[in-house]
Amino acid sequence: MANTQKTLIVTGASQGIGAAVVRSFLERGYNVVGTSRNATKSVELKASDKLILVDGDIGQAATAQKVVDAAVQKFGSINAVVNNAGIFSAKPFTDYSADDFRALVSTNLEGYIYITQLAVKQMLAQKSGGSVVSITTSLVKNPIGGIPASVPMITKGGLEAITRSLASEYAKEQIRFNAVAPGIVDTPLHKDNPKDFLKTLSPMGTISTAEDIASAVIYLTESRQITGEVLHVDGGAHNGKW
Repeated sequence: MANTQKTLIVTGASQGIGAAVVRSFLERGYNVVGTSRNATKSVELKASDKLILVDGDIGQAATAQKVVDAAVQKFGSINAVVNNAGIFSAKPFTDYSADDFRALVSTNLEGYIYITQLAVKQMLAQKSGGSVVSITTSLVKNPIGGIPASVPMITKGGLEAITRSLASEYAKEQIRFNAVAPGIVDTPLHKDNPKDFLKTLSPMGTISTAEDIASAVIYLTESRQITGEVLHVDGGAHNGKW
């Protein structure tokens, strides 16, 4: 039975995978603080005694501080973080602009660092361990020629690298760092892409649901002996050519 006193922070919470993660943890008795640029306007989530919604750009340190302060002031602790917020674009390498790169770094990397630093400081003060799970992509391990996404992969690959480094750095403190690497997921990101095409992007010919990813996040969050792991939920795409 999940500890009803545990508090979770979810970034990119307003829709898709983030909203599915929020709902899944609420069902397990967690207190949740969800954040995104327009979290309070989410059609999938409504604030309650167990759920705080915080608006803001996660790439800004002030937003991270606001989220962490809300968690500690309302619920008294931070036990887990799910770094779900991220942006993605696919285009030829030579077409990426400096602005494209800055936006990717802001959301995908700064959005990870600021919130995770503050959460880890709180976890260290609590002395009861904790969990940080990040959402990357199976494209880090298995690039697909038909999906040119080299520059976004600098950031997503960086998340996998820092996950392994932090897993070692904080192992003695029982703070675990893991990642979930989805393949194609049925979210608003792919609303304009033909499903028949999307199914060709994994050996199993399937498309994951947001709930599939949320289940993997729960597993890593609650598995006390797993740290430094990247769990692929991608229909086998990370295995290579098919």
